[in-house]
Amino acid sequence: MILNVKNETSKLEAVVLGIPDSIGPKPTLEETYDSKSYESIKLDLYPEESDFIYEMGEFEKVLKKHNVQVFRPWVLENCNQVFARDVGMVIDDKFIIANIIPDRADEQEAYERIINSVSKEKVIHVPENVHVEGGDVILWNEFMFVGTYKQSDYKNYKTARTNFEAVQFFKDLFPNKWVIDLELVKDDFDPYKGILHLDCTFQPVGKNKAIIYKDGFLNPMNYDILISLFGRDNVFEVTKEEMYWMNPNVFSISPEIVVSEKQFTRLNNHMRDAWGMTVEEIPYRNISRMGGLLRCSTLPLIRE
Repeated sequence: MILNVKNETSKLEAVVLGIPDSIGPKPTLEETYDSKSYESIKLDLYPEESDFIYEMGEFEKVLKKHNVQVFRPWVLENCNQVFARDVGMVIDDKFIIANIIPDRADEQEAYERIINSVSKEKVIHVPENVHVEGGDVILWNEFMFVGTYKQSDYKNYKTARTNFEAVQFFKDLFPNKWVIDLELVKDDFDPYKGILHLDCTFQPVGKNKAIIYKDGFLNPMNYDILISLFGRDNVFEVTKEEMYWMNPNVFSISPEIVVSEKQFTRLNNHMRDAWGMTVEEIPYRNISRMGGLLRCSTLPLIRE
């Protein structure tokens, strides 16, 4: 397989979509590792496996409707494999195998068939001291944005997934890219405050547009950098409530076609009416109760 992913929006040809089968028992409060799952368990709102199967089925239908080749990981018994994004990532023609948190390490073996279909010299294993998950890496042609947490209490947060060593790793591996680190606000228990991954607070759409939650960045200058790059008129700013429901975590099939949650009314109308995009609306709210949404569920392999 010849991999190619240089941005978030070029026409999608092949993608891995996570799988909802055999998801296992609901976690306890202590077993959760993100604030949205913590809240869902605490309030008894955690979804059933049948909810995941239905919503991911609707997502797969839209992808196939647009002639995207959809790969699925092997099903592992009693293992939550919905969020494919964090297992690894494709950057240019390389497959980067991420250092994900120990709670999710078992998921990686289910991608063996996919990884084995790529030339060995194009598969990169992240060094042990580098922590990175795919949700924290966003590509925009010559720019690579990396969501990180650089404070001294990094080890205290379950939701701190990408360290500063990852930023240097990407700079060394991709010397021709502008690697920009964006430090995120972290909170293990309050989904209205903490940002799990960069794609929960920022994402490019179209060719020069972006969806941004301003208060997701620890340093306000990070927001200013994005505004200077995209232009204020090209940015849709989400509210705290919209961030809570993960509005930035949509998924682009092409610059003109975006898959979005059907209840993201204000965002969907803006993408259609102001930006002229086709918005494929699907139900995905139950999956959002586990701390991820549409982009989180995918691992793009080939874009045009």
